[in-house]
Amino acid sequence: MRFLHTADLHLGVENYGRTDPATGLNSRFLDFLARLDELVAYAIAQRVDLVISAGDAFRSREPSPTHQREFARRVRALTTAGIPVVLLVGNHDLASLPSKATAVDVYAALEVPGVTVGRSPGVIRVETRSGPLQVACLPALHRWSLLGEEARRLGADEVRAQSQKALCALIGQLAAEVSADAPAVLTAHLTVEGATLGTEANLMAGPELLVPLERIANPAFAYVALGHMHKHQDLNPGGRPPVVYSGSLDRVDFSEEHEAKGFVSVEIEGHAARYGFVEVQARRFVTIEVQPSGEDSSAEALAKADPTAEVLEAIGRRDIAGAVVRTRVISEREVMLDEAQIRRALQPAFWALPIAREVRRRQAAVRSPELTERLTDPLAALEEYFKVTQAPQAHAKELRGYAQRLVEEMRREEALTYGE
Repeated sequence: MRFLHTADLHLGVENYGRTDPATGLNSRFLDFLARLDELVAYAIAQRVDLVISAGDAFRSREPSPTHQREFARRVRALTTAGIPVVLLVGNHDLASLPSKATAVDVYAALEVPGVTVGRSPGVIRVETRSGPLQVACLPALHRWSLLGEEARRLGADEVRAQSQKALCALIGQLAAEVSADAPAVLTAHLTVEGATLGTEANLMAGPELLVPLERIANPAFAYVALGHMHKHQDLNPGGRPPVVYSGSLDRVDFSEEHEAKGFVSVEIEGHAARYGFVEVQARRFVTIEVQPSGEDSSAEALAKADPTAEVLEAIGRRDIAGAVVRTRVISEREVMLDEAQIRRALQPAFWALPIAREVRRRQAAVRSPELTERLTDPLAALEEYFKVTQAPQAHAKELRGYAQRLVEEMRREEALTYGE
């Protein structure tokens, strides 16, 4: 038996996107759909038996009708090909109240053939062309769903501790429910102790509930299919069962720049599982960081320095075609850059963020009272600035001219205003 494990599709993420003229849709939304299309094409070509999506199909609990339509089209492509789909509810899918529907509940309400929604904890039996598979579902849950009315009488720390205890107990209950006549897998949307966090750490509301690895690596399951962490990782390498986060299908931001993106292909023989990671063509993110040379050089050397040329050289060394690119210039003083020229060099990028300048100043010496008095004169203050920053002479001369004209104009206005 072979199935695919994916999670954290986050359809609706539109960071670094623009309107696609051909479809009117956000270009980053199209990126995420394209990654999902890769999974669907692979599933159909390989004739897999099942697809498990371990939560967070959408970016928000109230996705637009367009987002829901496009997701439904991909689900239908799988079921039409005879591939059942299990949709687990993640924390981004979760409604504000337990009584409210999630965006994926519509599949259960309409009893869509081939689609099962993991809305509440329980074991479902999925009939596949290679035989039955038991899928123990542990969706994201409100803490008051775990504790009931008892939560109202507890402090915040107690609620967290008791919720973690209840979550661990649920895993034990699910393990006890599976039978020995068919292989079983656990799919859960939660945080396991020791998992590497990524972008999702910035999306969490309050402290996370952590499940110890030894509680979720229950031998009743052949494989544990997790969602919630965007980084693909196996928390039980070489152990049984594998405890695996599939990771997200595309990058959300630069915190995921160096992470491979894809889904997991799992094979079960008897009650044992092995898996492989299938990488997709996720949108690349590229950081270009430049520290202009000559930071400790003389004023004459600085006057000849060309930080723009250094930035352009750094861009030329990287493959930026079709990538989301950010350029950072880090220096100990303000540097002159030809931003128009740099933007032209960045045109092959899919999206280029504004050039970020970071000035890391050396610790300033204690200012003397005499110097403080001199700095009340704006032109004298400007000269001190040129000395401290070792500004290029050409740059200083140009700024000095502007400053002198500005001061003269201010003095003329004061004379007219006060009759001096």
